[in-house]
Amino acid sequence: MQRKWWHEKVAYQIYPKSFYDSNGDGIGDIRGIIEKLDYLKELGVDIVWLSPCYVSPLADQGYDIADYYNIDPRFGTLADMDELIAEAKKRDMGIVMDLVVNHCSDEHEWFKKACEDPEGPYGKYFYIVTVQDGKLPCNWRSYFGGPVWDKLPGHEDKYYLHVFHKKQPDLNWENPALREEIYKMINW
Repeated sequence: MQRKWWHEKVAYQIYPKSFYDSNGDGIGDIRGIIEKLDYLKELGVDIVWLSPCYVSPLADQGYDIADYYNIDPRFGTLADMDELIAEAKKRDMGIVMDLVVNHCSDEHEWFKKACEDPEGPYGKYFYIVTVQDGKLPCNWRSYFGGPVWDKLPGHEDKYYLHVFHKKQPDLNWENPALREEIYKMINW
């Protein structure tokens, strides 16, 4: 096996909501992580792995992302994130963002547009099927319980796939337009 740069590094995962509250509102935040960087470095941490801190309704602890381009205000701002990255770099520490791209939140703009027009371009960002006589395409079970298919809001005969929580519609990676949107966001 060829050794990679990260093989010698120590990573520490932080769930921002419960890590350190810098402003006394009862919710951990990015500023709290910044305040604890020296402590983490002293412990030997080389890489801080952040659980999702993007805008989310938190149906699944932030893994249901409603906006890939913004930090959830509960945790801070994009400026706070920029400062965290800069301060970590000063300490020779890396930041790894936990990024979910197999599904998004049902509150994401893409899914809202898919609900408005399931046959339109955003409808193809998801797995949406027409169901007749209540016969679902398969009998798979969601990791959260129940079937992986739920009615598409506003459509009695259409269902969408969600392998996890029903607020986490699966993204259709077979769609080149969706892939390009994800790649654009990752590169951002």
